Amino acid sequence: MYYLPEPPYFLLIFGLFMGITSGLAFEATLKLKVQQWMKQSKKQLSEQKLGFDLLFPFWGISIGICIFLSAGLEIFLGDRWLSYSIALPMTIFIGGLVWMQLGKVLQQLLEGGSQAIDLDAF
Repeated sequence: MYYLPEPPYFLLIFGLFMGITSGLAFEATLKLKVQQWMKQSKKQLSEQKLGFDLLFPFWGISIGICIFLSAGLEIFLGDRWLSYSIALPMTIFIGGLVWMQLGKVLQQLLEGGSQAIDLDAF
């Protein structure tokens, strides 16, 4: 007898919920941190780094998206191990790229103000 497991709809919804709520927390934390940076002097700004207060919600986004992606793949592929083996490296790689790019953009913002990241100039 052929047995098909129940698709992980709960994990799909949970991963999406976790990603969205962590994204909202990340947005609020980032706005607060940038406002604090704008009030500090240039000497203090050079010592600033992306801290744990930004990293924690970013991890939440990454974990939520990994769960969402793997559950979606499992619905279509039917194999849990294959789904996680595709979703986990993909999430780690893309999350690392986004984190590095965020660091570069924030560094530009700290050095040149909001004019340094004006995208309308291009």
